Amino acid sequence: MAAAEKGQAALLQGLVVASYGRRCLVEATDATVLDCVTRGKRADLACGDRVSVARSGPGQAVIEAIAPRSTLLYRSDGYREKLIAANVTQIVIVVAPAPPFHEDLVNRCLVAAEHGGMSAVIALNKADLPESAAAMAGLELYRTLRYRVLALSAKHDVRPLRPLLERETSVLVGQSGMGKSTIINRLIPDAAARTGELSRALRSGRHTTSHARLYHLDAPGHIIDSPGMQEFGLHHLSVEEAAHAFVEFRRWLGECRFRDCRHLAEPDCAITAACDAGKISARRLESYRRLARELMRRD
Repeated sequence: MAAAEKGQAALLQGLVVASYGRRCLVEATDATVLDCVTRGKRADLACGDRVSVARSGPGQAVIEAIAPRSTLLYRSDGYREKLIAANVTQIVIVVAPAPPFHEDLVNRCLVAAEHGGMSAVIALNKADLPESAAAMAGLELYRTLRYRVLALSAKHDVRPLRPLLERETSVLVGQSGMGKSTIINRLIPDAAARTGELSRALRSGRHTTSHARLYHLDAPGHIIDSPGMQEFGLHHLSVEEAAHAFVEFRRWLGECRFRDCRHLAEPDCAITAACDAGKISARRLESYRRLARELMRRD
C-alpha cells in the first residue's frame, strides 16, 4: 500500500460537536470525543461539520479534511463572518413574551433559512406568561406565510416541540433570555453533564457557554444549541437575494417598473403596491427595507 493510501486509511471520520475557532471537539464513529485542532490558521469549522481527523496523541487529533456541507448557517457584518452550524435541516427560532423579542431578528433568521435552504420553526417559549397571548397574536403573521409557529413553556413541558425535531438536524437560535438553554435541558436531561465533559475535554469552562454545541436526541435527530444573539448580520447577501428570501415578495418580483428596483421608494414598485393593497404585511416590508438600506450602505 502506498504511503498516501496508508495515511488515508489511518484517518478517522467524525462529527464536530463543538467548535471554538481553530479548536474543536470531534465525535468519532465509535463515540470517542477527540480534542482537535486545525492545520495552519484555518478557523472555518462549524458545529455539525463532518470531518476526517488524524490522531496526534491520547484524546487528541488534527483536522485533515472537511466534507462538503449540505447547508451552512452563518451571520456576517462588515468585518467578519460568524459560522453558527453546518449540515442543519431546520432553524428553530426561539422567542418569548418577556423579555420582548426583536421582530427584525426573527425576520433575519427567516431570511438566512430561506437563503440557505433550511426550513424554519418559530417557537414561542414561556407561553404561561400573561403577555404570551399578545405575543402569539403578533406571530400569526408568520403562520399566514406558512411557517410553523408553536407555543410551549419549556420550564414545564417541552413535548409540543418534540415531533418537529424528529429526523431533523435542528439549530436553536434567538436572543439571550428566550429560554434556549431550558429547552435543551428539558430535551436532554444530562445536557449539563455533557457540557461539563466538554469543558473538561478542553480543560476550560469558558468556551462551553459561548459557542454552539451539538446533542443527539433520543428520537432520531440532532439539535445544536447556539449562543444568544442580539443581531443577525446578513452582509453576505445582495439586496436582490434579501428580497427573494422574503417569501411573500416572490409573486411580485420582476413586476416593478424598473428592473433594478430595490422596493424602497421607487415609482411603480410592485412590492409597494402589493403592500398598499394589503397583500404584503407593512411590518415585513419595513423590516426588509431596513435590511436593504443596511446592505446598500455596505456597498
